[in-house]
Amino acid sequence: MKAYEITIKPVSGFGTTLKGDTLFGHFCWQIAYDEKLLGKTLDMLLSNYQTKPFMIFSSAYPKFYVGNKYHYALKTPDLPVDNIFILPLDKKEKIEKRKEYKARRWMIIEEGRKFSSFKKLKFLNDKEMLEKANANITEETRKQLKRSGSNSFIYPFSQFHNKINRFTNTTGEEGFAPFSVEQEVFYPETELAFFVGIDEAVVNIEQVRKGLEQIGTSGFGKDASTGLGRFELGEDAEVDLSKMGSNSPNACYTLSPCVPEKDTFSEMYFTPFTRFGRHGDIFAKSSNPFKNPVIMADEGAILKPKNNEIFGRPYIGRAVSNISKAEPKTVTQGYSLYIPVKVEV
Repeated sequence: MKAYEITIKPVSGFGTTLKGDTLFGHFCWQIAYDEKLLGKTLDMLLSNYQTKPFMIFSSAYPKFYVGNKYHYALKTPDLPVDNIFILPLDKKEKIEKRKEYKARRWMIIEEGRKFSSFKKLKFLNDKEMLEKANANITEETRKQLKRSGSNSFIYPFSQFHNKINRFTNTTGEEGFAPFSVEQEVFYPETELAFFVGIDEAVVNIEQVRKGLEQIGTSGFGKDASTGLGRFELGEDAEVDLSKMGSNSPNACYTLSPCVPEKDTFSEMYFTPFTRFGRHGDIFAKSSNPFKNPVIMADEGAILKPKNNEIFGRPYIGRAVSNISKAEPKTVTQGYSLYIPVKVEV
């Protein structure tokens, strides 16, 4: 399996967060409607998905050009603060520093640079992240933002809607009252990067780009029909994720939500993420559009394997099936690409 980095530029707000398992689901819909996209039907591609995934998407992350280097803003790993930062010995100072460090949600990795320890990386809080993004926009955009008072890199926005009773042409009670839909709006001129692992015996990067272009045009996620989830496709490049991490790894830093394999890891540090899945497209109007909930380890998890054989392949996790009554063949991407890291825990 080869890994590629693909950049996108958001051109609208998003009603659904760009996580790897959802990106995979959207791409599967592209295959289902266009068998010429990969030259195979979706059923054929999923026939051995439990043991050999043909494609794995990471979640999307901000990417900045600073100086003459690109920088990726990944999620701070789900480790105890002591294992990421160097804390002072004084008890009072240590407590204050813990609070400060917990607010640093972003881990900055410089393109082309390996890191041997988390303690040698730079971590940013939301304010510092905004300052970094500010350096990447034009002067005209900066003036417009100053006038608008924008102070968040990813701005949560509530869009209000009305349900109309078509018999009375009014809103009101009994399910026709106004309601709000949450969406995320990215900082202007933001680039996002995600990684995709592909089995080149089945799919190539040009086919991946074509499918993503179609998603970006039609919209990703919730309320795509109202204009949300639009993006433009940028450049792509082959990457070796193992070269971003440690030469002597003992753990995996995951890049998307995943379901770790049983009896494979000795220690796991992660934030639980429950995917309350719902079918899209034609199944959204079925008698039961909801999928069974799937509990996953969110991106940024640290998983320490029992032995180093795991580092012989570029992904971890497993597929999840039997999650839908509307379509029994439905699967969820429980796999994740990872960066090999060395952790002292």
